[in-house]
Amino acid sequence: MAWMGKGGARRRERVEALERPEYGWVWKPLLTLLVIYLVVTLALGIWWSRTPAPYSVEQVPMERRGDAGGEPAARGAVTVATLASIVETLYDKPGGYLRNDRLPPGLWLDNMPSWERGVLDQAKDLARALPSMNPGEVELLEEVVRGLSGDGLDWHRPATETHLVAAVAALDRQLMALDGMQAEGFVPGAGLRRWLAGVGVRLDDLLLHLASSAGGHKLLRELAIDREALPESTPWYRVDNVFFEARGTGWALVQMLEGVQRDQHDVLEAAGVVEPWERLRAELAMTQRRLWSPVVMSGSGFGPFANHALVMALHVSRARDLVEEITTRLAESAEPEVSGGDVRQAPASEPEVVDVERGAGSEPEASERQEPASQEPTQQESVPQESTQQEPASESEESTQQEPASEESAEQGPASEEESTQQEPASEESPKQEGQMQPGAGEAETRQQ
Repeated sequence: MAWMGKGGARRRERVEALERPEYGWVWKPLLTLLVIYLVVTLALGIWWSRTPAPYSVEQVPMERRGDAGGEPAARGAVTVATLASIVETLYDKPGGYLRNDRLPPGLWLDNMPSWERGVLDQAKDLARALPSMNPGEVELLEEVVRGLSGDGLDWHRPATETHLVAAVAALDRQLMALDGMQAEGFVPGAGLRRWLAGVGVRLDDLLLHLASSAGGHKLLRELAIDREALPESTPWYRVDNVFFEARGTGWALVQMLEGVQRDQHDVLEAAGVVEPWERLRAELAMTQRRLWSPVVMSGSGFGPFANHALVMALHVSRARDLVEEITTRLAESAEPEVSGGDVRQAPASEPEVVDVERGAGSEPEASERQEPASQEPTQQESVPQESTQQEPASESEESTQQEPASEESAEQGPASEEESTQQEPASEESPKQEGQMQPGAGEAETRQQ
């Protein structure tokens, strides 16, 4: 019977093994798939985190205008084409627009979304200034402003990408409206100060956030930053976000400044800001240098670790100062144009002419009150006006020589007036003689008054 008991135990073990099999082999393929997924997402994250290279602003308008690219365009075409290409880069680069991603690897990335935020903020500022630059296309440009409005975090329909595509389409229609030299382009110099004022505010805000991560660093004094004006200290794990936001701001501004310079070169040259404009572009181009470190470090001095945030703050500070200088010069150059168009400065001799006209003009009024009925009042009134126009504005030797004659004419004035009322002049010489004697009498009466 013992052997039968052993056989039954073996059968029960086989049944239990079939009913509850050991699936230890399943975790191996699952682990393999997980490792492959992590490697792929890591590679995609590295690829998607590479910032796009700046493009040629000179070639962009010709490419976007298509067949009309070789023909001249009105003022503002380069600015509109540059803004359209910058906005299009946000959703057309590798990985697309990442700020509103809800799945890996975009969910894990923070450097590229911060870079996108800096680019989008600068695109918003320039889009808001476009209606003042081109008042003739306000409705079309307002559509661009609406497309770029929002926080850029919408992921559900309509997503942020949909608004960006609509803004680019509106910019392309505006670019087509600027084809040909006969098209009504941007107003020279309009909206520049407004746009630069917004740029200065953005740069100042970035500077404070970059400097706040340094705390009590001694370089803050060289940047002319008041420690009390600094916001709360940026956490160490968010310093790279502010750093890449500044890189995105610099990337967009370098191309915007070049586009605006091509459209408004005559205005900038007249204001004398071409040199600081070039220095501003060079300073912002320094923010696009390659970052050799895999992480953004916050070291100090000449130690083993650099301080990338303070280096970026230095370039942003210089760019902010240049923006303020350019804005001030543009405002100063605009003041003489406004005053020259509204106010006309009269020469020094003009007030004397006004006094003579008042004196000559007041004499006929007094003579009309005294005389009962003059047959030729119009001739007597017209003669002083012609004589006042012929008199010189400034004092000369002729006026001094005519003073004795004017006194004699003032004594003979009443007699000549009575004769003129009784008898009409027989020839045309009498009105001329009266006209020559009349201004002198007017001067004598004004002096007696």
